[in-house]
Amino acid sequence: MVRQLPAAQRTTALAAGVLVAATAVLVAQLLPSPSVVATAGERSVRLTTLGRYFDARDVALLAGAACAVGVSATLLLCEATVRTDGVVDDPTGTDDARSSDDLLDARRREWDDTADRLADTEATVYQVVLDADGVVAQSDIVDRTDLSKATVSRTLDSLETRDLVERKRRGMGNTVLLT
Repeated sequence: MVRQLPAAQRTTALAAGVLVAATAVLVAQLLPSPSVVATAGERSVRLTTLGRYFDARDVALLAGAACAVGVSATLLLCEATVRTDGVVDDPTGTDDARSSDDLLDARRREWDDTADRLADTEATVYQVVLDADGVVAQSDIVDRTDLSKATVSRTLDSLETRDLVERKRRGMGNTVLLT
């Protein structure tokens, strides 16, 4: 019995194959193949290396291969972005919203357990991020607590070293995310 891959995996495999094949065509076409020409003068022979000239067929082949590389690479990058953004392909083809809610509830219980094991300022900062559904501006943490900017920054450093939160630069400030 032959097992078929899900459609998303087939598309990814095809895009990867096209990317490799089109890149090989580009490399083969663009590798220099110089010609050496000898010209005889009155007293000497002069060797000159000429570059390769492309005809219309070569240009069409290069343009097609470059388009194939661009499309397949874009498809692969978009697929990688979707996968790293938390969307997971369901090989069965079913998308159960209840299991998503269960996963969210499990994460929230895990975060609550983590908050119970933290020191005072860490617990305060972590709870603010947790109350904001896991995403909050660093300046909002300062506004919502009686902690100074420096204390919030040092506390976030400590929470980051424990892999509990992550700071992302957004304009002039940071956004804090639960991990």
